[in-house]
Formats: sequence, C-alpha cells, structure tokens
Amino acid sequence: RRHPKLFLSLSVFCHVGMNAAVRAVVRMGIYVGAKVYFIHEGYQGMVDGGDNIKEASWESVSSMLQVGGTVIGSARCKDFRTHEGRLRAALNLVQRGITNLCVIGGDGSLTGANLFREEWSGLLDELVQSGQISEEAAQTHSALHIVGMVGSIDNDFCGTDMTIGTDSALHRIIEVVDAIMTTAQSHQRTFVLEVMGRHCGYLALVSALACGADWVLIPEMPPKDGWEEQMCHKLSESRLRGSRLNIIIVAEGATDRHGNPISSNTVKDLVVRCLGFDTRVTILGHVQRGGTPSAFDRILASRMGVEAVLALLEASPGTPACVVSLCGNQAVRLPLMECVQMTQEVQKAMDEKRFEEAVKLRGRSFENNLNTYKLLSHRKIDAELPRSSFNVAVLNVGAPAAGMNAAVRSAVRVGITEGHTLFAVNDGFEGFSKGQIKEIKWGDVGGWTGQGGSLLGTKRTLPAKHIDKIAEQMRIHNINALLVIGGFEAFESLLQLVDACSRYEEFCVPMCMLPATISNNVSGTDLSIGADTSLNAIVETCDRIKQSASGTKRRVFIIETMGGYCGYLATVGGLAAGADAAYIYEEPFDIRDLQSNVEHLTEKMKTSIQRGLVLRNENCSENYTTDFIYQLYSEEGKGVFDCRKNVLGHMQQCYYAYIFGHFALLVDFVQYHIFVCFVGRVFANTEDSACLLGMRRRALVFQPVIQLKDETDFVHRIPKEQWWLRLRPLMKILAKYKTSYDVSDSGQLEHIVRLRLSV
Repeated sequence: RRHPKLFLSLSVFCHVGMNAAVRAVVRMGIYVGAKVYFIHEGYQGMVDGGDNIKEASWESVSSMLQVGGTVIGSARCKDFRTHEGRLRAALNLVQRGITNLCVIGGDGSLTGANLFREEWSGLLDELVQSGQISEEAAQTHSALHIVGMVGSIDNDFCGTDMTIGTDSALHRIIEVVDAIMTTAQSHQRTFVLEVMGRHCGYLALVSALACGADWVLIPEMPPKDGWEEQMCHKLSESRLRGSRLNIIIVAEGATDRHGNPISSNTVKDLVVRCLGFDTRVTILGHVQRGGTPSAFDRILASRMGVEAVLALLEASPGTPACVVSLCGNQAVRLPLMECVQMTQEVQKAMDEKRFEEAVKLRGRSFENNLNTYKLLSHRKIDAELPRSSFNVAVLNVGAPAAGMNAAVRSAVRVGITEGHTLFAVNDGFEGFSKGQIKEIKWGDVGGWTGQGGSLLGTKRTLPAKHIDKIAEQMRIHNINALLVIGGFEAFESLLQLVDACSRYEEFCVPMCMLPATISNNVSGTDLSIGADTSLNAIVETCDRIKQSASGTKRRVFIIETMGGYCGYLATVGGLAAGADAAYIYEEPFDIRDLQSNVEHLTEKMKTSIQRGLVLRNENCSENYTTDFIYQLYSEEGKGVFDCRKNVLGHMQQCYYAYIFGHFALLVDFVQYHIFVCFVGRVFANTEDSACLLGMRRRALVFQPVIQLKDETDFVHRIPKEQWWLRLRPLMKILAKYKTSYDVSDSGQLEHIVRLRLSV
C-alpha cells in the first residue's frame, strides 16, 4: 500500500543523540515506501516554509550517527506560539501534502505539537475561507497525526526511563569528574561541580551515584534545615578516614527547603568558611549538551525512531498523539498529554513543597537512584546500625568487566548498612579455596566506582575443582550467604554449588548472582554489567576508524569484536556505529551471504557514501575467519574499494565503568532468605535460595539458576533465546538491505501508570 508522507520536525534545543533518531526516521520511512521530509530550524522552519522544508534522501542522513547536536538545526519559535504562526505552518504542510508529524524535543515542543493537532481542523477551515487552500485539499488532509520522541539531557519527562541525550550528558560529566579527581587528590582539594538541571536533578543525582560523590544537591529533594553542618561533618569525617579529596555535585536548580537557591559558589564559601579546605568550583555548562553520542543514546534513538514511524503508519484519525518511551528494555507508546500532565505535576509538587511526592512522580528510575545514593553515601554510626550476626561473602568470578568494582562497593555498603559483616574474597573461587578471605569495611571500597577491571581479583576457576577446600573455608569463616558478581563462569559456579548442597551443608545458604560480563551472554537477563561500557569502546574505535577514512574514499573496514559465541557486541555495536554488516554465530552465513555483502558494498560505492564498516564476532565461524573475510573482500572488491582490518581485543574490557543500580535488592534477597531459613543457624536448600538478579524486559527479577539451566546452551555458553536478535533486521534496514521487519514486538498504546501516593 502507498504510505503517507512523513514530516520530521526538531524543536527547541539540540541534544546529543538526536541525529541517530533523525537517521532512523528517514531511513525507516523510505524503507516502508513513504516520502520523508524534515524541517530546518524547528518550528520556525515550519512557520517560515520555503527551503526550510525539504524532502530527505537516504544519503542525506549518512555520516551523522557520531555527530552531536542536530544537523538540521533547532530554534526557539515565538511565532508558533501564536495562532497566526500555526496557521502559516498548517498552510506550509498542506501545500506539501504532509499530515504526519514526528517531533523530537522536550515537553514544551511536544505540548505545542499537540495543540497544533487539536487546532488542525479549525486551521484548515480558516485556510479554506481565505481561499489559500481548496475544499478538496482540506478533506484530503483532514487529520494530523503526531508522534513524539523525547530529546532532553535532563531526563525530566515522565513516562520514560531515559530520554535521548541523557546518557551522553552523563558521560560528559563523568569524564570531567575523572579528570578533576586526579588534580583534587594530588592537592587534597574539594571540588564543587555544577551540572545542568534547573528543574530536574537527574544528572546531578546519577553522576553523584556513578562517581561516589560525598554530597549532592537536587531540586526534587532539598536538604533539611541544618544541612550545612551535616555536610561539613561528612566532609571532615571523610578526610579523617584518609581521603584526600571531596566531590560535591550541585544541580543548577538546587534550593533549600524554603526555596532559597543553593549555588555552587554558596557551597564553596561554606566549605572554606567552616572547614578551611582548599575548594574550587567547576561549572560544566553546555559541555554537557555536546560531544559524541554514547552507544546507548544511538541505540535508543534508532529504536525510538523506527517505533515512531510504525506508530505513524498505524495511526487513525481517532488515535491520540503519542510519545515513544523506554520502559526497562522495551519500547512503549504512551498518550503524549498524559506524560506532559504528569511532568507538570512534578513541578507543581515541588512548588508546593511536596518533595516526597515529586520524587515518586519522577518515576521508579529516579526514586531507585535516590534511595541507592542515600544507602551508599551516608554511613550510619555504629550505634544506629541494626545488629546482625550474619556473615556475607562477595567475590568476582570470570573475566573482568567494567562495573565489577562499583557492584562490590554497592553490595558491601548496603550490607554494612543492614548490619551484616561483609567478607571480600580475592581471586574468585580459587582464592576462596586458599583462604584469601578478609573482612571488608565501609571505607575500604571508597573510590571504587570509576575504576575498571576487578580490584578484588577474578579468576575463571570453577568451584568443583576445589569444592572440599571451599566448603572448609565457608565453615571456618561462618559464611551465611554468597554474593557472586561475574559472567558465564559465575552462573556455572552457582549451579555447581547448588549441586553440592546435598553433600556439603556449608553451601545450604542464600546465594545470589549479579551478571557482569562484556559478552552479555548470561541467561536470565537482557543486559549485563560491563556490556554497555564495552559497546562504548567499540563504537568509539569505529568512529575513529571511519574518521580516518574521511579523506580516503572507497574503503571498507573489517572489525573483529569479542564476545565468545555471543554476537551481542557485534550486532548492537554495529547498530550504534552504522555498520553495513555484522557476522555472528547465532545467524549462520555462507559464501553466498559474503558475496551478497560485497555486492551491496560495491553498489554503495557508486553513491556519495564511499566507505563501509563490517563487524565480525570472534567465534562467528570456524572457517570464515577475520583474515578470510578480509582477503575475500579485498579480492572481490578489487578496483572498486580496498580493505583494512582491525582486531579490537582486550581494549574492550579496559574502560572505566559508569554503573548505577539496585544493589539494595541483592541484600534484601539475602536478608529474606537468611531470616526465613534461620533455625539456630542459616540453612537454605530450596530452589529459590540460589538466584540470578537480571533485567527482563521491563523489570528486575530474581530467577532460580536451576530454572535458567534449561534456557542455556552450555556448549557455546549463550542463552537459547536472545532478545537483541530482534535488532538485526533493524540494523540491516538502516544499512539499506532488503529484508523483512517483524512488528509483533512493537509497542502498543498504553496508559501511564499513576502511583497511589499516601497523603
């Protein structure tokens, strides 16, 4: 069927990641047979018309994935706020036959788009009466359909877990914090960082959680009276424990309980006056809006862009304007004005000093992050701690992954807060068998969040090899629970320990695993700690490689990624980097497929896009090696393009970690099973006493490892079913391959969940 014309409008601010959304909308629109237009300079371009509204081509959105901001411009528009301006905009759209609008912006832009839609029929009547359009044109274009995507670094829009641009802004902030920490530590300084967030403290809160800041000030939860003394006491206590630096993060809209602004300079003056610390202020400003988009933002924007096109194609005259949102790991469609109204309710709650309610209205992600920060940063004095005689051991198992140290820090501090004694095990189960176990305190894990690798040490050794000695060490140290952080080896280890329960009572304790592996190959979870950081390393390398080819036309790069037999890194990295193909074990290929890809690249070289990028998972084929594919492409492409190859190797494991999560859930799980199974001593041997905490679609869930056994291919160390395989057709479509796209998993219009708030 003939699809309607699509119109793409970018409004208000430009944010990193928007170009990926623009690219996805344009290419998906062309794929389904629609004409796609975009407008330059946002609503101003819609009002002014003329050359501001142009038809988009496939090539017009090439080479923009790695570019920050927006290549089609963005501007505030006073004219669109007037009836006359919207009338001119309607005329410009009707003249081009456009009745579908995709708007990327914040709540102001989306509210304006919805008002435009509500006025549409009246605007057309006015244009008919004034003779500017015919009755037939008004009937043909009688309905205006709108789909929104939220672009905002503040993550201040209710209804979505993450907005386009937020993750990239967090990367900019953490990069600055990492750089500042070195000079702060050298000179024993306190740094006050001011980040964006006039009405929303998400950036300040999550960056404070990710870097382990000593104090954070956000507008949703102003500090209680007397905060000045509490903050200075905490900073002083930190120095007495041996810390050489302090980090304080302030959102630009931070206030006290009485509405008085708290600026970064106010905080600096307070620290200098009360403590005499050498204190400096850094205001990040618009640095947070720019730079290269993160892998997460590119993937999010690409998925949202495709979902937006599908939503427009399925829209009917009675369909309300919707916004494409992210819930957990799933794309959903929500009524636009429901989300806008809840977003406005947050500000109303803040204005009326109902701060607890404002936090809840922000959504589960914001509330969980705030609770986690409170748990991890504010140490209770010993007299306030609940009393417990339970010992919990934490260890890393398998290959190192970025985020392991942050996970250990979180588990240790939450466990101590709950009154347990935490023991750190060095070098995994091999170290466990040798007795490399020692008590770990609150201050021992200070500064661990930003460090890559595993400070505890990690080995791939499975416990079965040393099961007797491990049981003995469990008995010697009276270990009542195990927290295992690692990849596939950690999963296998828990299965072996569960199997050993019948022979060794020492293993009849609650055991919980947190998946941490760059390969993202563990059953029971859509995402693993470390995978996102590895994707960023891959995408950054691909960007540099593509840039190196900017002056050399007709060149194809073959890149080998890690992942074992799991093609997650190759597939999702390929989507984020704009690859032409990605070879993986899960999708078998032969020489005909390779030849087809060569022919596809040959045709591509005839266009203005004269370079190619191909990713190959390290174990995708025993015979079609990276060298083979490189030589094949070089031979078959002779005279058309030349080839280069690159094996990324262990650089994918070595980046800093940016992790924030729900480690309180781990300790809650352990506590629940400890108390349920405590009869004189801890004895837990039920199926659900050994679980994996993972993200499944929209929620974090505990799953017994025994149940996950049937979902796992142990020969190739991958889950039998993997959600990200559904992204492969999307990658192929955006690379201009003719392929089918399964819409069965696309979002359906839902309603925003309103929390029941106690008065």
